[in-house]
Amino acid sequence: MKAFVIIPTYNEIDNVINLSNAILAQHPDLHILFVDDNSPDGTGKIIDELVAEHDRVHVLHRKGKMGLGSAYREGFKIALTMAADYIIEMDADFSHDPGILPLFLSKIKENDLVIGSRYLNGVSVVNWPIRRLILSYFASVYTRWVTGLQLRDCTSGFKCFRRSTLEAIDLSRVTSDGYSFQIEMNYLCMEKGFRIAEIPIIFIDRHAGSSKMSGSIVREAVLMVWKLRLNTLFSKLMGK
Repeated sequence: MKAFVIIPTYNEIDNVINLSNAILAQHPDLHILFVDDNSPDGTGKIIDELVAEHDRVHVLHRKGKMGLGSAYREGFKIALTMAADYIIEMDADFSHDPGILPLFLSKIKENDLVIGSRYLNGVSVVNWPIRRLILSYFASVYTRWVTGLQLRDCTSGFKCFRRSTLEAIDLSRVTSDGYSFQIEMNYLCMEKGFRIAEIPIIFIDRHAGSSKMSGSIVREAVLMVWKLRLNTLFSKLMGK
């Protein structure tokens, strides 16, 4: 088994060393692929040092900020070419607990996509401002209402895919970013009839760095769910 943890980075110099050590300690088959968008704080240089020290740490350097969705799409493609059996999305800031990774690897054996859910058992979020919490929670409610996704947490960025799941999706046609990237990937998996499971996680607000959330990301997500739903309805009307 080979599992790749894809971690987009931008100004995460305070986190990448400790995060790498924590992830590698969870399982001997875990690899890390950092996707760094030319972080001005020197994150990329630190990652290069980690790559030199650990044969299970890898990096893709990009020229600048190109968005979370594109970082994952490029990371997915590289992991697949490196014979990954499972591919995990994970944040760089310790808001996602590395200790959950073994549970992902266990659950993915019986599923095609496993999602770390903040809302499976009530609300499991620590240190978020109430406005951010309300936005995230009702984004999932709104997404379920529009798309029919049967998930408690539609926008979680902590998840694990089977190789065959990503191979079945045309990643070149997935163009969304931020919240909407997570929604779109979940929706495409649902449309293809894949087995999707949620596991409870506790989401802890950032240990270091600053939030990447913006108004444009929220607006994109609001529109994306209707685009997905209407595309499905149009395909049914056309008999596709």
